[in-house]
Amino acid sequence: MVAVLVAVVANFILGFLWYTPLFGNAWAKEMGFDMSVKPPGSVMARGMIFMVIGNFLLAYVFAHNNAAWNYVPGMDAMSPAMKVFNSTFFTWLGFFLPGDLSAVAWEKKSWKLFGINTGYHFMMLLIASIILVYMT
Repeated sequence: MVAVLVAVVANFILGFLWYTPLFGNAWAKEMGFDMSVKPPGSVMARGMIFMVIGNFLLAYVFAHNNAAWNYVPGMDAMSPAMKVFNSTFFTWLGFFLPGDLSAVAWEKKSWKLFGINTGYHFMMLLIASIILVYMT
């Protein structure tokens, strides 16, 4: 459970860095947000609470997903780094990438926004997987 909580905190920090100093302006522009308008504190607090809840659910379920990889033939022979790569890549490929592509196809989101969001999804899985594999 400690690894799950560490993953939650790490992904909260990643989300802040990814969507603020790293890609915040580009993301806001692609989303059509006016960066000169600051949302009320209640909106920010609600968003952060939902983000923490979402990060917890992701880390908790991902911990079980990573544990399930131990039952795949040949996984016991893999290094921890390969376990991290496999769980990250295949979870991203099967569960995150399709939704990110659908946003481009059906919601008319830009490819730039796709890159920002799918890059974040991959990195969040990578960070969670590193923590979960090496701490459990």
